[in-house]
Amino acid sequence: MSRPSWHEYFMQITELVSTRATCLRRKVGAVIVRDRHILTTGYNGPPENIVHCEERGGCLRDELKIPSGQRMELSRAIHAEQNAIIQAAKMGVSIEDSTLYVTTHPCFTCAKMLINAGVKEIIYKDGYPDEFAKEILEEAGVRVIRFDELIKQSKEDV
Repeated sequence: MSRPSWHEYFMQITELVSTRATCLRRKVGAVIVRDRHILTTGYNGPPENIVHCEERGGCLRDELKIPSGQRMELSRAIHAEQNAIIQAAKMGVSIEDSTLYVTTHPCFTCAKMLINAGVKEIIYKDGYPDEFAKEILEEAGVRVIRFDELIKQSKEDV
């Protein structure tokens, strides 16, 4: 019997969570975990009771020709990481000393929120063009590791 490692398990769940995303540009999923227990999940899309971009006829960022990684404030979507943090707040769940599994490296805004929420580790699948996010996470002492590197390292350790 072959079972996924804990890291593989949580990343698979993160990928499943991303399938709920409504963003037309990128589907992102986030899962916040502590002590091998899922605390919250999040995916990117507009706030509650706001129409999805597809329903309004397209992406505002595409209409304005805004490149990926720039002018994040001009988006109808809340990022997956932000939704996971908001879900924790709504449910009264502390995410201090937790690990974030996410399909895409957090942006600068999400990085600041994750630092203040007490997330200590971020495991991400795909990169994102935001050097400021990487710098601030390193400065704050948050451990950030790419998922495929983590899995490769785990197999070498065996």
